[in-house]
Amino acid sequence: MQYVILGALVVAILYGAARLYAYLDPRAILRVTRYVVAITLVLLGLGLTFARQIQFGIPAIFLGLITLFRGRLGPFDFGAGSRSAGQASQVRARFVEASLDHDSGELSGTVTEGRYSGLNLGDLNREELHDLQREVSSDPDSLALVEAYLDRRFAGWRDDAEQDGDTRSGGTPNSGAVTDEEAYEILGLSPGATPDDISAAHRRLLKGVHPDQGGSTFLAARINQAKDRLLGKHG
Repeated sequence: MQYVILGALVVAILYGAARLYAYLDPRAILRVTRYVVAITLVLLGLGLTFARQIQFGIPAIFLGLITLFRGRLGPFDFGAGSRSAGQASQVRARFVEASLDHDSGELSGTVTEGRYSGLNLGDLNREELHDLQREVSSDPDSLALVEAYLDRRFAGWRDDAEQDGDTRSGGTPNSGAVTDEEAYEILGLSPGATPDDISAAHRRLLKGVHPDQGGSTFLAARINQAKDRLLGKHG
């Protein structure tokens, strides 16, 4: 009887996972698969243990717990720890903190200093963003982030600025070194990421911000710096 109940639970879990897969993106599918595999192994192990098959039950429970907490089962990697929570890259400057969503490529940010301190960039209209642009012009990194946001939200604003005679654009990317913590945040990785994880994150993010594709020179430079910093640790 216990095998029938166990089988029904496994079928129900797999059916629910299959329904979810139709609505989730690939990275979310990896996370769901991780939990499904882990729970299935634990349930299987408990069933075998209650059926007095301890020699099989205990290893199954152990493998389930490893999959749940480490995100790996043998050669299978379910993505645990290779991406940061929220799947976004963080870039900080004096006046602005920006976040680049890995899935949508959407750039958002928060003003951390000055007249608009505490407000999200998305809450500011175009006139206010240009006012912020002037306010942060003393800090090239902050200026570059604001202009990168303007590029995403108001394509063509640079042409309008040139027609109005305003040449205040094109903040110079910071060529200084980033710290390990900053590099992980920029690439959206966790400490302990492998060289393959670093290279993959770099390629994925650079596609969305590369200047040749209409992206941001500043963000591309920071992503390159982050990759070089972390790969240098493995060199």
